Amino acid sequence: MDDPTLLHHGGADGVTGSCHQLYASPDHSLLIDCGLFQGEDAGPDPLAQHTVDFDVDTLQALVLTHVHIDHVGRLPYLLAAGYRGPILCSHPSAHLLPLVIDDALRIGFTRDGQLIARFQQQVQNQLTPLKYSRWHTVTDNRHLTLKVRLERAGHILGSAYVKVAIRDKRTGRTHRTVFSGDLGAPGSPLLPAPQSPHHADLLVLEATYGDRSHENRDQRRHRLRQAIEHAVQDGGTVIIPAFSIGRTQVLLHELEALTHTAQGPWRHLRIIVDSPLAARFNRVYRRLKPYWDQEARKRARQGRHPLNFSRLHTVDSHAQHQHTVTTLAQGGHPAVVIAASGMCAGGRVVNYLKAMLGDPRHHVLFVGYQAEGTPGRDIQRYGPTGGWVDLDGERFDIRAGVTTIGGYSAHADQQDLLRFVQQMKRPPGTIRLVHGSARARETLANALTRQGHTVTQGGS
Repeated sequence: MDDPTLLHHGGADGVTGSCHQLYASPDHSLLIDCGLFQGEDAGPDPLAQHTVDFDVDTLQALVLTHVHIDHVGRLPYLLAAGYRGPILCSHPSAHLLPLVIDDALRIGFTRDGQLIARFQQQVQNQLTPLKYSRWHTVTDNRHLTLKVRLERAGHILGSAYVKVAIRDKRTGRTHRTVFSGDLGAPGSPLLPAPQSPHHADLLVLEATYGDRSHENRDQRRHRLRQAIEHAVQDGGTVIIPAFSIGRTQVLLHELEALTHTAQGPWRHLRIIVDSPLAARFNRVYRRLKPYWDQEARKRARQGRHPLNFSRLHTVDSHAQHQHTVTTLAQGGHPAVVIAASGMCAGGRVVNYLKAMLGDPRHHVLFVGYQAEGTPGRDIQRYGPTGGWVDLDGERFDIRAGVTTIGGYSAHADQQDLLRFVQQMKRPPGTIRLVHGSARARETLANALTRQGHTVTQGGS
């Protein structure tokens, strides 16, 4: 049989908008993810860009690697285009997806509760949760068999990389494609590290951090402690922009460890999650304890709760949010605030930034990727030199401290990605790099080529 054809509808030449269509035959295809574009990837007309204008009639299934918005956010557009087939994902992702979809609909589409409920019901009707490490047959006819299998990716709870096996019954040949989705970094709290697949004829590999290395866990915990000590000494606030799922839970796990035996001024430190969505995710994370790693489960058995400890406070209502911003901006109450959105492009974190960026008692701590064209990238880039940032059309000078800790990224770094490939029992036939900036893809491609691999990039 001919090799499958792979088309990219996002996430090939940029970091966001992951959406890849694999054709097993002219009449049978799979869609891996269907995500929103963010930052500069979104372009001048996001509505037009997100419209699904590619073929959905041949789709046998949509496979979701995980529930971050840049991997699932175009789901409403896909269903509006007429897709009525199965939506395959892991069991934890099936629990988390309704929360993500509800939030995405309210922000980008409608606040009509009845419309949202009808859409959620449609998603539930199409949803098929899969167990990890089990083959699932999508298509089995006279000419071909198409199967998928999810393996733990270690990125966020429920994340998976996807094995696709296509067998041509006429020739007896089987082609194996592996989509990495987003891979996590070994040693990250809460989740076990991903294990490499045995082999792949084609490996579609993310390259988000293909040009850099993260700090190790001891280094990042030390820098997190330093940033908090700044707040404790000055009575200020450490503002951590973080997405509600994944990064928030990892940070809470680390903060619980740092404050568990706190003495002196640390006893007055408050950890605040200002995101109703994050609070709902935390509750689901706690219910899905069997999917945690051994370290987190051991801590829970000891009576410690990494996602629900005494110093942790949740801000729910808008009135509570406004009061918290005003109180913390005045200083005197050392706190760590985790608030969305992770790239400062909207959400409650923007109000904290407006109120506190101009005050050196406070600190902004970035723990995740900041896409080009987002306020987060501008604060990250210009803050250390006393620059300014535009928030909602208004200029704000940056006098607060600004720190970036790469080690808390939920993504694998360059060495992790290289290791993922190296530990395959049989080298992949071809590696196609996606989900990264041009520089990240080029740097990772060069490193993989030096190791003897055949590498292509993006839509090439």
